[in-house]
Formats: sequence, structure tokens, C-alpha cells
Amino acid sequence: MKKIVISKLFLYRHRFQIGFFLLAIAYCGLLFGLPLLAPNGLSEAEMESAAHSYALQPDSVFKGDLVNLPYRALQKLSISLFGLSIYSVKLPSIIIGLFLGLLLILLLNRWFKNSVALLASILAVLSASFLYLAGSGTPLIMLVFWPTLLLWLGSKIQGVTKPKPMYCFIFAFALLASIFTPHLLYLAAFIVIFALAHPHLRFTIKTLPTFPLILTMFIILVGLAALVVAAFVNPVIVPQLLLAPGLTFSQFIENIKTAFIPLFSWNTTLESSFLSPFVGLGSIALAVIGLLSTTKGFFASRNSIATWLIIFTIFLAGLNPESAILILLPLAILIAHGLRYILDKWYNLFPSNPSARIAAFFPIGLFMGIMILGGITHFLFGYRYVPMVANEFNDDLNLIYDNIPSDTTLYVINNDVAYNFYKILEQDGQGYKIENTLPEATSLPSKYATLEHQEIPGTLNTIITSPKYENSDRLYIYTKNQVAESVEESEESKE
Repeated sequence: MKKIVISKLFLYRHRFQIGFFLLAIAYCGLLFGLPLLAPNGLSEAEMESAAHSYALQPDSVFKGDLVNLPYRALQKLSISLFGLSIYSVKLPSIIIGLFLGLLLILLLNRWFKNSVALLASILAVLSASFLYLAGSGTPLIMLVFWPTLLLWLGSKIQGVTKPKPMYCFIFAFALLASIFTPHLLYLAAFIVIFALAHPHLRFTIKTLPTFPLILTMFIILVGLAALVVAAFVNPVIVPQLLLAPGLTFSQFIENIKTAFIPLFSWNTTLESSFLSPFVGLGSIALAVIGLLSTTKGFFASRNSIATWLIIFTIFLAGLNPESAILILLPLAILIAHGLRYILDKWYNLFPSNPSARIAAFFPIGLFMGIMILGGITHFLFGYRYVPMVANEFNDDLNLIYDNIPSDTTLYVINNDVAYNFYKILEQDGQGYKIENTLPEATSLPSKYATLEHQEIPGTLNTIITSPKYENSDRLYIYTKNQVAESVEESEESKE
């Protein structure tokens, strides 16, 4: 009987390709199903983002309206093509999340061996925090996308004998585009300082060919000049990109506290769109192990970058609590470091015992299964049933489509964000008319509705309820009362 050699089996030889392929299928399936899963509805930030994106005009670039321009253009295109819906609002983040997941996998695979990269990629892209980021219809995902892209491009340049000029050009353009995302101008400055201060990266810069290096610097300078011109034409973007001045030290500390409580606390007690814990205990444990393991060889660029990114994220969170989302990138890198350390220690215990090496598969598989299933379950049910988080999202848009005919006037009172958002229904030619002020009783249309309860004349026909609100009632549908109609008729007869 012929002896079976495990190393020659098809599944063994192609185990990593199969693993990454299955991960891609699972990730894509979850990603494009996010609007149907959780969170169930839109947050106020998503509604504001959609309204802001839809207001984008072809001449916005010349008016200096460049903040989050790539995301806003993609979101407007999505709404214009598919109409206003929960899916069209979230679709830009889903598409960018697809590329972000791919970049993160490529980055980890670039810095770590296949086994570590595969396990770390699974924990990173299938985590509740990453799924939330990819399913949020706001430009928040760009805070993680640009740094991940820049790190991957930097890994293709650093450590290579002859880096391709194309990567240098793409890196320069990505750095240029990133500075128009709020707060990432600080990241661009951080990357430049880190590259000049780190001996390995400084050596890489010195060894680059002269022409690509000069052209890269030229592209960066052109981008800075464009930023200065845009700030001169439209000064409003300055506080949006650099944050408003006047921040005190006590406010800075309070912002850090506000930013990181939802990420690591175990009881969701604050009104927030982030579900606590945003990062699981298992991931934190692996990241701590990884952080400790990087103390040896700290000055290697891939070892120190995660630590410096954490420090930089804390600084950004002090300026704006939402920027704490950037912590996902260094945590993914540290988780990979932690997994590498654990696997290396285990293999060093049994350098010549294949049975012991195979035996490690079972505890690792159990650990990974618990973390993945726990994270996905936490995401699916937490955003639906944890009151402090679920209240941040609403399904009003579906209620309107399901219960109000397209020829109805909708009054949205005392809520500018909701009014601007639902105004898209009118501007998109769907037949709805959206108003934010109530006319005289005689001027009311025959069919009208209000979002939330308002003191309004007319005959209340139907109250539409939603389980996502404490008082349940959400949409009020009216018809003009008979008194108003008779007054209107008598005025017409006098004329």
C-alpha cells in the first residue's frame, strides 16, 4: 500500500489559496447583505451624509467644496442610479469596504507569512467593528481606507531592491487625496515625519530613482497648493479638515474618554452609534500579546508602525472622538503580531513532532470559531436590540415608501437633517413634496402626512408605528377636514 504524503495532497498544497478564497466569499456575502442585516435603518449621520452628497454639483471642485469629495461623488451616483433607499445610501461604504478588506489582507500577507496573515485577516474583516464600518453610509470609512492604502503602497516600496515607480506615483496621489478627508492632513504630516525619522525608511527614500522621487514630491506639492487654493476660495473647509480651534486640554481629555469608552467598555450605557464592546476581548488579548512581542526589534518599520499609529489615533480622538475608528488598523496589525508570536512559540516547543503541530489546529480552530461567530452574532443582534444603540437608527424611509402614495405632501418640522434628507425624494422626481413649515389650514393639500407628532389641522386617518421607537407612533397621515374644505370653497365662490 502506497504511503500517503500529506505535503503532496492537493488540499494541503493549496490550503492558503483555498482559505483566502473562502474568506473572500464569506466577506463579500456579508458585505452586500449588510443593509438587510444590521443596523436596521439609517442613523442621523447617514441621513446628513446622503443629503450633503446629493447636493454635490459639477462645479463644486471650483468652489472649493473638496471635503470627502470621492466618497460624496460615489454616494450621489448611487442615489441617482438606484433612488433614495437604505441600500443606496450604504452602497458606497460597501464598495469601499470591499477594497479596504482586500487591502488589509494584502498588507497582512505582505508583512507576515501565509498562516498568520490568513488567521489575522479572518479576525479583522469578519469582526463586528469592521462590518459596522463597511455598512455605515458615512465617509467615516475613509479614515481607515486611506491609511491602509498608504501602508500597503509603502510596503511595496520599502524593502524592495528596485521599487517600481508606479507605486511611488500611486502613493503620492493617495497621499494627495487623503488630505481632503477630515483630520487626515495630520496623518499625511505624520507619515512624512515618520518616513524621514525612521532609519530604514530614510534609507529607502535615498535609494529611490531620482525621477520618480522628484515627480512624487511634485505631485505632493501640487496637492498642497490645491488645498491652499480651496481653503482660500471656500474657508469653511478649514475647520472641517483641521478641526475648529479653541479646544482646551480638559476637552481634549474628555474627547479621548468619549471616543474609547464605546470601543472597550462591556456595558452599553451611552447613546452612541457604536456598539460596546466595539473590539472583542479575544482581539484585545491578541493585540496586547502582539504589542509586547514587537518590543524586540521595535525599530523595524512594521513593528513600530502599529504602536505609533495607536498613539496618533489617541491624538486624533482628542481632537474628534469619531477619529478613534482608526484604531482598527493598528489593532489588525497587532493581532497578526500576536498570532505570529503564539504560533512560533508553539512550533518551537515541538520542532520535530508533526503530531504536536497538527494538534494545535484544534484549539486554534475552536478559538477562531468562537471569536468569529461571537463577533457576527454581536453585530447582528446588538444593533437591533440594544436600546442605546438601536435608537440611533430609524426605518422612516421604508415607512414612507410603504404607507404614503407618491402624490402626498410630507411635513418634516423641527428637524433640518431629516428635511434635507427627504427633500431628495422631491428633487429625485419621485412625486413626493417635502415641506418644513405648515401653511394655513385652508392651504393644506388634500393628502398630507407628518413625520413624528405635530399639532396640525385636519382629519387624522392613520398612525403608522415602528418598533424602533419608545412611543411606537412615527408617521401621521391626514386628510383635509371638512371645515377647511368648505371655507376654501366659499372663498372660491366669492371670487
